[in-house]
Amino acid sequence: MLAGIGIVTILAVLIGILSKRVSPIVALIIFPIIGGILTGHTSGLSIYISQGIGTVAPMAAMFLFAILFFGLMSDSGLFRPAVGLIVKTTKGNPASIAVGTVLLASIVHLDGSGASTFMIAVPALLPLYDRLGMDRRVLAACVAMAAGVGNMLPWGGPTIRAATALDIGVMELFMPLLPVYFAGFVSAIVFAWWLGIRESRRLAGAIGGGGTPETIASDEMTGSEFARFDWRFFANLTIVLLVIVALFTSALPPAGAFMLGLVAAVLINTPGFTEQEEVLKRHAPAAVTMVAILFAAGVFTGIMRGSGMLEAVSQAGAAILPEGAAGTIPVWLSLLAMPLSFLFDPDSFYFGILPVLANIGVDAGVPVENIAHAALVGQMTTGFPVSPMTPATFLLIGLARIELADHQRFSILPLFTISIVMALVGMVLGVI
Repeated sequence: MLAGIGIVTILAVLIGILSKRVSPIVALIIFPIIGGILTGHTSGLSIYISQGIGTVAPMAAMFLFAILFFGLMSDSGLFRPAVGLIVKTTKGNPASIAVGTVLLASIVHLDGSGASTFMIAVPALLPLYDRLGMDRRVLAACVAMAAGVGNMLPWGGPTIRAATALDIGVMELFMPLLPVYFAGFVSAIVFAWWLGIRESRRLAGAIGGGGTPETIASDEMTGSEFARFDWRFFANLTIVLLVIVALFTSALPPAGAFMLGLVAAVLINTPGFTEQEEVLKRHAPAAVTMVAILFAAGVFTGIMRGSGMLEAVSQAGAAILPEGAAGTIPVWLSLLAMPLSFLFDPDSFYFGILPVLANIGVDAGVPVENIAHAALVGQMTTGFPVSPMTPATFLLIGLARIELADHQRFSILPLFTISIVMALVGMVLGVI
């Protein structure tokens, strides 16, 4: 009975989110409450909700201040010199341009937002691609690879969701994945270089087989307008480096590191009260929306765990699996993680599917972190820039002026390959 209500509750959340009949916030709150009532745990709901919200509070705080922090850094122009440098140093060489595109998008994606990455990187480099006659699909693929791998960062949406759903510290979850992240980053660089070399050959053939695309010398392509090296730039760069060091050394809790970084950045870049209010309000909507989803997820996981529904569903799932299959969950999940981005949006997967898989795996002796790591090598990381489940995908193709089908046919293979490479590295290192 308990397992049946739990399964119906999870399915209701998934269907509600995927069908877009209700918002993720509503689905994550109302359905588990109904399920809790049906299981006879009405008196304990307030306790379960409080426990769930308390569990996600540190991660919600980190995400809130991370979005505000990196949003302010972007506004201050911290990334503009990088844009200008890459545009200036890679002109005329398709392979260098493709690699530079990955580097630029990786830097910009430090804020964890695919939409802002696409809005900064694509318009900055599209004129360069068009002037050289390079395929816009190369631009979209390179930006997608960088953003997909970058979505694994501790303040990225998938990692935050996985940590929230499984009640794991976000840095505790991410640190073992650091070599896997670097493997993905290097793979993206290699793929970009290969795509650039292929473009060089295509362009050389198009202009008669002898020579290279003409060098771009116009002022608008040199990126000189981006270079603004003043004291604020170096102060902002120092703040970002200090925040990152504090995160990876655990000198400060993640929320505290971004909180202090935001305060320092606000005082340096917007000393006036009015300016401070404006810049915070500008980035607040994106931050508040995600924080609200995280708190709603806390309600969902708190009730599902407290009422025993999650444990009952996991036991039922383990019972129908072939003997020994539960112990291989991280392996097949890591290989399927990227394609699963086409079936599940991040909220439905990380809050609905992952906890069940994790519980089944734990019962078979699999560390819960390994199952989370397996999901993070592809599900809404490398998978999100080509998935129709995310609005950011349509922003990317719109900015690059290409069709979704063309983008998917061109980019799915490199993104899936990067996901497999990260999965294999994770298996070798024992984190998957």
